[in-house]
Amino acid sequence: MARPRGVIEVTCANPKCRYFNKETGKNIIRKGKNPAGHQRYICLWCNTYFVETSGTPLFHKHLSEKEIDQICRLLVEKNGIRSIERITGHHRDTIGRLMEDMAEHAKMITEHLVHDLGLTPLECDELWSTVKKNRKRLSVKAQIELKKVMPGSIPA
Repeated sequence: MARPRGVIEVTCANPKCRYFNKETGKNIIRKGKNPAGHQRYICLWCNTYFVETSGTPLFHKHLSEKEIDQICRLLVEKNGIRSIERITGHHRDTIGRLMEDMAEHAKMITEHLVHDLGLTPLECDELWSTVKKNRKRLSVKAQIELKKVMPGSIPA
């Protein structure tokens, strides 16, 4: 007799699958890890592979969550991109792209920083001010997301 499957919290990331973002009826199993160490999954309905970081700032990053948390803490302390480069050993373009991705997911990152890392909303505001200052040309999506989380803005 086979043992029962464990509970998997993710949903299918394929928009063409009929179980896309649906909890009921999903048929997803774990299928190894990618080189960055993130769990891979497969939807048995549409045979699509995806990772747990799909739709997050960690997607397509070779940085661990611990390294990204360290970069966030350094940004809160108002360190520049080049000083973060010297401290962490990551290239400044990698840090810049991470800042852009964080700005595009600003609401999710703010919730993570406040709840999981224990930062105050004031420190998160300093982070977004630093990101806005250091990245002169933010994408339109990033600008909209930053307006939603920075004080004095009206949510759209």
